[in-house]
Amino acid sequence: MQTNLAPPYKDTPLGQEADAILRSCVHCGFCTATCPTYQLQSDELDGPRGRIYLIKQVLEGQPATAKTQLHLDRCLTCRSCESTCPSGVQYGHLVDIGRALVEQQVGRRWHEKLLRATLRAVIPHRQRFATLLGLGRLARPFLPAVLQKKIPVKQAAGIWPAPRHARKMLVLTGCAQPATTPLTNAAAARVLDKLGVSLLEISGAGCCGALSQHLSAAQEAQDFARRNIDAWWPHIVAGAETIVMTASGCGVMVKDYGHLLRDDADYAEKAARVSAMTKDLLEVLATLDLSGLRTAPAQPIAVHAPCTLQHGQKLSGGLESLLRRAGFTLTAVPDAHLCCGSAGTYSILQPVLSQQLLAQKLTALNSGQPSLIVTANVGCQLHLASQSGIPVYHWISLFDN
Repeated sequence: MQTNLAPPYKDTPLGQEADAILRSCVHCGFCTATCPTYQLQSDELDGPRGRIYLIKQVLEGQPATAKTQLHLDRCLTCRSCESTCPSGVQYGHLVDIGRALVEQQVGRRWHEKLLRATLRAVIPHRQRFATLLGLGRLARPFLPAVLQKKIPVKQAAGIWPAPRHARKMLVLTGCAQPATTPLTNAAAARVLDKLGVSLLEISGAGCCGALSQHLSAAQEAQDFARRNIDAWWPHIVAGAETIVMTASGCGVMVKDYGHLLRDDADYAEKAARVSAMTKDLLEVLATLDLSGLRTAPAQPIAVHAPCTLQHGQKLSGGLESLLRRAGFTLTAVPDAHLCCGSAGTYSILQPVLSQQLLAQKLTALNSGQPSLIVTANVGCQLHLASQSGIPVYHWISLFDN
């Protein structure tokens, strides 16, 4: 694709990055076939190719409009288009750039600003989020049924094994996960303990920064990344071999720290090392002998592979292979590449499209009549569970016996 960037962007690092991404696009249209919002809207501007053109126009000096912003907002950042693209277009990075530029030009209405500011002020901060969730649980019996379904029931984490192995790995605590699904990290710790690995949660490490990044608060996202790196670094130096991600959405973000902080002289090298040693829990277990683990009784299971696992981290099919190797029976899931509609804050900011995608995903997951659904990301787990008629778990719970 030919480009002619406007002077304000042409010689800037941001402009040069965007220009390189734009030039890699051959506008073939393969991406539209796997874009969830294009499938729903049948609108070129609600597909990756159309959004790329919108961003290109802004970078070439055409004024952004509210319509430009609407179509970029509707993007899930699921990155299914990246899995399909024969040219390797880094669409995820480009849409983050485009959204930030458009927001600078167009701004937002006061209630949109308030909602986004509230999301950024609450969800990434573990204690604030836990407090509000606790209040929501107290009020749950008095809320409408549609809201009751969105509030997860309190979950017991169980015992976290004391460190006792020579092999040590770190795990991201996260922000929403400790309050909503604390069983996930604790189950991972117990399973890895049985496999000869001690899993450590590190005080001071929290939100990965993805929420801020996708809400056009890049500096805030970088600050979260620096805080996590600072918290992990002494343990990395002391010999921790891997940083484990039990939420695939966080995994995509932390694996991108090297890119996020590439221009930070104080953190670029550390960030690159953190990204290089970050692995999804799936990748860790795939290297270990699971024969000694007791697994749950045989029952048909539907696997929901989050977009952040199969498209963001390029681990498509990995979870299914791991579970089959462990002896589980998996049902077929049509259109497994399509998003469930959770997508971070998307279910809050774009509720209509999100619910449409959720309904489609649950139909696909239930088509094989499974006894339960497993997934690899906290947001997807909560989103699916809000409307699912069968239990939805993180997959690691299958091994936690």
